[in-house]
Amino acid sequence: MEQVRVTSPELEQRRTLDRARKRILVAACLFIGAYFVLGLKLIWSTVVDPKLPSAAQIAAMQPMLSITPPPPGRADITDRNGTILAVSLPGASLYADPRQVPDPQAAAQLLANAMPGVNVALTAARLGAGVPPEKRKEFVYLDRRLTPQEELAVNSLGIPGIYFENNEKRHYPDGNLAAHILGGVRVDSSGVAGVEEYFNKRLTSDPAPLMLSIDAGIQSIVQSELTAAVKEFQSPGGCAIVMNAHTGEILAMASAPDYDVNDYGAATPSQQFDRCVNGTYEPGSVFKLQTLSMALDSGMIHWWDYFDTTHPLQVGHFQITDFEPAHTWMAVPEILNVSSNIGASRIATILGPKIEQAWYRKQQFFQPLNIELPGPPVPQFHPLNSWGLATTMTVSFGAGIALSPLQLVTAVLPVVNGGIRYQPTLLAVNPDGPQPQGERIMKASTSAIMCKMMTNVVMFGTGKNAAVPGYIVGGKTGTAQVVGPDGRYLQHTNNASFLAVFPMNDPQYVVYMLVLQPKPTAATYGFTTGGFIAAPSVGQIIARIGPMLGIMPVSGGQLAQLEKQLTVPLNPTTPPGQVGLGPGNPLPPGANGFAYMLMGQKPPPNVAVGLQAPAAVPAAAHGLRHGGVMAPVSPMLGSHMTSREMDDGVS
Repeated sequence: MEQVRVTSPELEQRRTLDRARKRILVAACLFIGAYFVLGLKLIWSTVVDPKLPSAAQIAAMQPMLSITPPPPGRADITDRNGTILAVSLPGASLYADPRQVPDPQAAAQLLANAMPGVNVALTAARLGAGVPPEKRKEFVYLDRRLTPQEELAVNSLGIPGIYFENNEKRHYPDGNLAAHILGGVRVDSSGVAGVEEYFNKRLTSDPAPLMLSIDAGIQSIVQSELTAAVKEFQSPGGCAIVMNAHTGEILAMASAPDYDVNDYGAATPSQQFDRCVNGTYEPGSVFKLQTLSMALDSGMIHWWDYFDTTHPLQVGHFQITDFEPAHTWMAVPEILNVSSNIGASRIATILGPKIEQAWYRKQQFFQPLNIELPGPPVPQFHPLNSWGLATTMTVSFGAGIALSPLQLVTAVLPVVNGGIRYQPTLLAVNPDGPQPQGERIMKASTSAIMCKMMTNVVMFGTGKNAAVPGYIVGGKTGTAQVVGPDGRYLQHTNNASFLAVFPMNDPQYVVYMLVLQPKPTAATYGFTTGGFIAAPSVGQIIARIGPMLGIMPVSGGQLAQLEKQLTVPLNPTTPPGQVGLGPGNPLPPGANGFAYMLMGQKPPPNVAVGLQAPAAVPAAAHGLRHGGVMAPVSPMLGSHMTSREMDDGVS
């Protein structure tokens, strides 16, 4: 058996270890006990009997905002398909505290190196060059629209007293697209023209995009065709419009010349002027659509009636003539087809000024147009209480009254859509929402016969150059003389226009173009009429936008059948049981006394003459001389800012 010997030092070491173990065990038990008590306390305070903070304590812990949150940025503007036309992007302005700029001249030179186009002398003066620091201004703007590259370049200079201010910059991705519709903004991004001005409050208070009725693709086509026509015929300007005939929505509206909307301030007054909305022009023979619609809707005239166009009409010292005299009696379809001024004048005198004025009131020709753009002008016309024989006749073919092109196009909608007049609009109509409520101003039967006669014009008449293969197009030419500085019509100077509707088997869209004071070319055979100048461009527009609008061309037998169905004879026969006007029966019952006067006859005693009943009309009122203001053309065309005293008739 082995003997183990334990010494005193070893025994003392073992006793020390035992005491340490006991102390660690006691400490562990104390910590476990403390955590157990703490856990019980937490459970009691949070689960069994929680102590919630008072309302005052909660309120005291919430932060107090002393600064009003910034308003929403300017809303985007889009076309009807969501394509962005205007958007606000982050930007910066450059400003300075001149008192903190140690060397204004050196600072100006550094800024000029970083920002091309900076005027060193002007910038140095604004920074206080030559002025003691204590007498300088505290704040000056140096550039309100820095580009990102310029901002980086200036920031790297580290010039004391030069600072940046965050802002928004309005951007128009397509430059001049729909320039006159969009308008533009000032440096502070407030609207200065167009829908930017008209909807300024809406764009700054509602962040939702403003959706316009225009189609960017169609707008681009219309602008390109208008620009090409203005250039080809060396015109000082023009306009073009495409409108939905059943809602009044404007799908495209272009005025030339135009401008880059990103730099509205750099545009000239002529470029800024919107000829579609703010220009007023004598419409010329396009206005015969109103005269014939009015006549047919009155019931006094029928489309099979014939009128004496064998010779010019003498009015005082002037004659009313036709471009191509026919020297025959014409029926209503032929009057429209060849655009007879004589025929329109005969019809207008039968109706008289009272019926004429009542029709124009329904078409709202005596008041500014209601459209979402600033400042539509008042149409110009003769005083209504002195609407004499000359005015009654000349207005019938679009002379002696001046309207904006948009107002003229709006008035054609009921002529082709079944008789309903819609207000024009630049806001998109939701096809699934409430539809625009129009006003019936003519019978559907009147509209139907007018559509057929307009189809004649393109197939057989003055509008043949607007024909488009595969499409049934209707239309009317317009050629208006221009008033000169002396108040008289300029010789050999016209405004040429064409108004088209398509497809005539279901009229959906109206297309209009006006070319101001075009110069003739060999292709126009020396003429400056609407049929040679504007009609071909309108045809090009229809050919290009038709498929975009879902209207596909037809051909063969279907096309021939439609052409037959959608026209009327140019020389119709009177239907059985009806009495037609003609050589043996030139005037219907109820004809105004002006019609008798035009035939060289004294009106019967019971026939009204002009606006008055016969007993109330003094003999002097039957004369052909009367005063009134002749409508001027666009005030943006310099020498044509004149008015003209109407002197008995037209040239």
